[in-house]
Amino acid sequence: MTRGNARELAVHLIYSREFTGEEPEQVVSARLEKAYYDRLGAENEIYAERPSKAQIRYLDTVVTGVANREEELNSQISKFSIGWQVSRISRLTRCILQLAIFEILYVEDVPTGVAVAEAVRLAKKYDGDDTGSFVNGILGSFVRSLPASEAEETV
Repeated sequence: MTRGNARELAVHLIYSREFTGEEPEQVVSARLEKAYYDRLGAENEIYAERPSKAQIRYLDTVVTGVANREEELNSQISKFSIGWQVSRISRLTRCILQLAIFEILYVEDVPTGVAVAEAVRLAKKYDGDDTGSFVNGILGSFVRSLPASEAEETV
């Protein structure tokens, strides 16, 4: 499984929490349980290969991190989604934005450009080209707002 696929899987897990209200650890363990995961393989190609131990650590980190910092992440989305209330942004797009902002701020081994590019890719894949542009605009404004030293560390 590639890091891009692990990131896409993370979006699925974060999105799942929107409906179930499960604790992040519970979402990750339940969705990665072998029988459940194998069943999903027939429905979506990202479930064809199981994540490695390193990818499971990444999934735990980002799913838990997004859950624990949801208010902060939504505040950032709101700040940069001029003319849009966070509640009007589709749940999936909001999850993609939350993950990207979390990665930029808190995941040291993810360069800012990668987090932005992957968020745009996922938004286009799931919500269309217009949503990809919307996500790019929000994340671009967010990154430009970071202090120079912080932005350099994340690039």
